[in-house]
Amino acid sequence: MARSRAHIAWFFALFALPFGAHAQTLAPYRIVGDGIPVSLTGSPGDAERGRALVLDRTSTCILCHSGPFPETRFQGDLAPGLAGAGSRWNESQLRLRLVDAAHFNPATIMPSYYRADGLARVGTNWRGKPILSALQIEDIVAYLATLRE
Repeated sequence: MARSRAHIAWFFALFALPFGAHAQTLAPYRIVGDGIPVSLTGSPGDAERGRALVLDRTSTCILCHSGPFPETRFQGDLAPGLAGAGSRWNESQLRLRLVDAAHFNPATIMPSYYRADGLARVGTNWRGKPILSALQIEDIVAYLATLRE
């Protein structure tokens, strides 16, 4: 019996990891001016994890943006470079740009990474689900805030 439970726990842990953002309820947030001043998780993100997420092609950042990542080939050129992002925007502003880029430009090609409602052209597998979790958003915000020129 204990062995069966261990296998079941392992199975759920294995398959829950890639779908973490999908199973969660969105944390409430409030837009103030041009940003979201309060962390979605209640604590700061981890810049090291954020850098890994930015470079992970599944999060899609590096597909459109380039940045100070000499080890990464084939960086995007469809969107502004990320170098100096922490000088251009504060954490509140960065957070809103990740949560809902369409807030600033309804015609943007940048996905709203932490919205699940009122979106157009959403693939069937993503309907009603955020692309990133609140923790992932905070990690990326923490990393982008370190990119100063």
